[in-house]
Amino acid sequence: MRDNFLWGGAIAAHQVEGAWNVGGKGVSIADVMTAGTKDKARKITDGILPSEYYPNHDGIDFYGHYKEDVKLFAEMGFKCLRTSIAWTRIFPNGDEVEPNEEGLKFYDELFDELLRYGIEPVITLAHFEMPYHLVKEYGGWRNRRLIDFFKRFAITVMERYKDKVKYWLTFNEINNQRILDNPIYSWTNSGIIYTDNETKLETMYQAVHYQFVASAWVVKEGKKINPDFQIGCVLAATPNYPLTSDPADILLAQKEDDQQLFFTDVHVRGHYPKRFVKEWENKGYHLDMTEEDLKILSEGTVDYIGITYYLSNTVSVRPEAKCLNDVLLGNDTLVENPYVQATEWGWSIDPIGLRYYLNLLNNRYELPIFIVENGFGYADTFENGHVYDKERIEYLQQHIAQMKTAIVEDGVDVIGYTVWGCIDPISFTTGEMKKRYGFIYVDRDNQGNGTLKRYKKDSFEWYQQVIKTNGSNII
Repeated sequence: MRDNFLWGGAIAAHQVEGAWNVGGKGVSIADVMTAGTKDKARKITDGILPSEYYPNHDGIDFYGHYKEDVKLFAEMGFKCLRTSIAWTRIFPNGDEVEPNEEGLKFYDELFDELLRYGIEPVITLAHFEMPYHLVKEYGGWRNRRLIDFFKRFAITVMERYKDKVKYWLTFNEINNQRILDNPIYSWTNSGIIYTDNETKLETMYQAVHYQFVASAWVVKEGKKINPDFQIGCVLAATPNYPLTSDPADILLAQKEDDQQLFFTDVHVRGHYPKRFVKEWENKGYHLDMTEEDLKILSEGTVDYIGITYYLSNTVSVRPEAKCLNDVLLGNDTLVENPYVQATEWGWSIDPIGLRYYLNLLNNRYELPIFIVENGFGYADTFENGHVYDKERIEYLQQHIAQMKTAIVEDGVDVIGYTVWGCIDPISFTTGEMKKRYGFIYVDRDNQGNGTLKRYKKDSFEWYQQVIKTNGSNII
């Protein structure tokens, strides 16, 4: 492991901060998402309804507890913390000319607190939230005008924090919106709910194009603000395995990988793959895409690839294969993999898949890779102020071991590893607190009850030793 390896944790503003209407913050698209479960999808409401419960409104009150929480991160030995800046704290509606100083000041204080302990901020600009006003007034990322609004937001915070933040990420898990049959992904990525009279895939490609242009522009202009900035993209990394050696299964898995890697292809290579240009031509898609757009894409390629890794998929065209019918992924070609176990939320547990994917990206792009999310969602048992989470430790042990093998044996350049939900957040997919990820337990339940008191889990001390030994001791 490199001496300056970035061990740490990861959270997102809308899942932990709370204080949804405090300090001049505006309403975000996360603020109109209700709570759900693994079997019941979260609802997206038209505005905030008094009859509904919105768990992101309060989160875990990181806004009010960040000094206490950062101190705990420092005790574990974090070298970095990945988090995001809530766009609505800086530009409450998104189309203002002047930023909200109180919101800027909050992140000044948060970053100062991190740096006081030697913790490097790793900052995502768009992590599943954007101003709700931009959806109602402009249609979200359907509208080219969003590029300029995002640019204003990004440049404002990059100039403000140019001496405090080195590592930036533009759009979180931008490829998730390729999952067309679950509205949570188009909503959180782009502020879009598809209508009955539009072609979902064409709309998705148009919104993504505008995001690619915005991302590339931010990379290009960010380097002018501080040449030392390292600016990356974020891919939800999910290997696709063929269930059988049937050539049709193998081709299906390859096509699924191609759909996913399309997003890194553009971020890294700065142009659209020919196979997708051909697809648009064959389907009669007419995207708003200018020569200036394509020039910006070529000039704003990323410095590194951020990945989130939780699970692998297995696919098949064979009629006898058992379809998962996953409410979250909405893909009727997904089938059970008989060689891997799964969490109680149905997510496959596949540590070797992490090594596989690191090699896939390394062979394709030869860029540094930052594992910005990896974690284990589990219904922890809290007893007498203690959480015994050996299952989480085992999950992380196995994944870190595969990451180390990819680095040492395969020569993959991994620059950091941040465990998702290092302090229990609101679950993005379900809105639950029951689905916990952290090393730090937060006293809050699915209905929003609890003291918000923080407790160290067994995994806290374990991860402390992992960092202290730079990954040598993961037992």
